[in-house]
Amino acid sequence: MIVMIPRNTSALFAALWLAAATCNAAAQDTFPVRPVRFVVPYPPGGSTDPTARLVGAGLTAIWGHQVVVENRAGGDTIIGSTVVASAPPDGHTILYAATTHVIIPLLHKNMPFNAMKDFVSVATIATNEKLLVTHPGVPANTLQELIAHAKANPGKLNFAMTANGSANHLASEMFNMAAGIKTLLVPYKGAGPALTDLMGGHVQMQFVLPVAVIGHVQRGNLRGLAISGETRLVSMPKVPTFTEAGLAKLEISTWQGILAPVKVPRPLVNRISRDVAKIVAQRDVQDKLNAQGSTPFISTPEQFAKLMAEESARYAKVVAAANIRLD
Repeated sequence: MIVMIPRNTSALFAALWLAAATCNAAAQDTFPVRPVRFVVPYPPGGSTDPTARLVGAGLTAIWGHQVVVENRAGGDTIIGSTVVASAPPDGHTILYAATTHVIIPLLHKNMPFNAMKDFVSVATIATNEKLLVTHPGVPANTLQELIAHAKANPGKLNFAMTANGSANHLASEMFNMAAGIKTLLVPYKGAGPALTDLMGGHVQMQFVLPVAVIGHVQRGNLRGLAISGETRLVSMPKVPTFTEAGLAKLEISTWQGILAPVKVPRPLVNRISRDVAKIVAQRDVQDKLNAQGSTPFISTPEQFAKLMAEESARYAKVVAAANIRLD
């Protein structure tokens, strides 16, 4: 059978494309048309909530529609992420993502979504440095003394970590590899319970957010040995960076950002990204992020996508070397 194609097909297609483009542009101009779900795949009250709510409030002010922070915890962030991956790609459902987003797929064989292909990178919000603290009973005043003590006592130091498969878990593995030591990794349900046991001397070391322990370090209840990142903290000027302490290749900083369903139109992705950047650039927002122990971090969707790809490749090597599996 031969199908006849009208001569004016090209003109018809052009008209349809122009109409679609016009509607698409109008959609970006009117977005949002209803409240926006800001899905946080972590439980309420954790370290992620303040940042998500800070950005959510800023977007509410810009958009004139409520941005509702919705905690959907469970399944190592898989439950909340699945909600966003399967949502209509109209920008009204977005995901609060952190470094764990690129780690979890490396540890689970069967995932309900593809962490890299089913989401589009929208905007970064902040980075977090990790501080290595020890109980004062550990006979080490410097990082190199700790490493020497661990080498002399392989497997005898208990290293607290927050949940199997977390960024904190992999940071602990990366530290052991970089330092050439063996410690016993002890998983906890959160940083709080782990810190309580560290203070009690039940575990000897832990990676923490600096803001959570500044007072303890200043009072001598904990000993800060080194911090990730390029510079020392103003609040703890005597604590060196890992580079200064002799572990230059230890890269364990984490990030926070926003993802959306992959088919969200690029103009809308760019708009949301620009609006988030405006919020993060505000002085009062930066002050609040710094007070939470975070460093403001602005990037384009393309830069964010590149960061995620690089992080996925880097953590894949750690997972393989440490032979970590969750299922």
